[in-house]
Amino acid sequence: MRHFNSCIYSGFVTHERFKPKRHFFSYKTFSLLIDLNEIKNLEKNIKFFSYNKFNILSFYDIDHGSRGGDTLISWVRKTLKKSKLNLNLGTIKLLCYPRFFGYVFNPLSIFYCYDKQSKLKAILYEVKNTFNEQHTYVFRCKSSSNLILHKCNKKFYVSPFIEMKTFYNFRLLKPGKKLNVLIKQNDTNGLLLIARQVGKRLDFTSKNLFFQFLKHPLMSAKVILAIHFEAFRLWIKGVKHVKRKVKIKNNLSIEN
Repeated sequence: MRHFNSCIYSGFVTHERFKPKRHFFSYKTFSLLIDLNEIKNLEKNIKFFSYNKFNILSFYDIDHGSRGGDTLISWVRKTLKKSKLNLNLGTIKLLCYPRFFGYVFNPLSIFYCYDKQSKLKAILYEVKNTFNEQHTYVFRCKSSSNLILHKCNKKFYVSPFIEMKTFYNFRLLKPGKKLNVLIKQNDTNGLLLIARQVGKRLDFTSKNLFFQFLKHPLMSAKVILAIHFEAFRLWIKGVKHVKRKVKIKNNLSIEN
């Protein structure tokens, strides 16, 4: 059986809001961690999975990066160069949801950028909202620790129930047997929100991928429906609606 650097993470996502009203939700999900150098081999070896083509499950370059036709490897290289992160770049891995029957929504995708000695050197946090807009936060990884810590001001409108004047604390472990991504969002008065994604590593095989599909056959629809349903619950609770003032299509910020 062919062994890939790419893998599947089966787990769940939770959001816990602390003010002005307490709010919590959780749902089961699975993500792919794709070694971008392997994507064509994944298509050849994994049944019902395609690259830039329609299938039960698929992965498209235009869902990420520039979303303008560049390959993702090329886009990451250009982005790192623009960010003056002139790395001896090796493997690039992308944590994301796949398309289900041609549809996907990724609230957060993460690019892990390694050098040719397999040391993690940079992370790109790619955030999307439901208006088809995207912002990428670019960070250097300065420590060899398994724990990764980043922080920055919020620069992109996401939730219609959170003000722009907040900041993020990213706390995640390097992908291994387990996935653990934690984001704390604070305002000037303290902790506002905690979002977390956790998962258990599975080999990227046809069997494992199909089993995850059977467990989550409508996952893409579930993600977008959950976002709107939870927004409705917040509105019912009387949480203030925040209008989007700036419209963007695709942007990035260098946070080093």
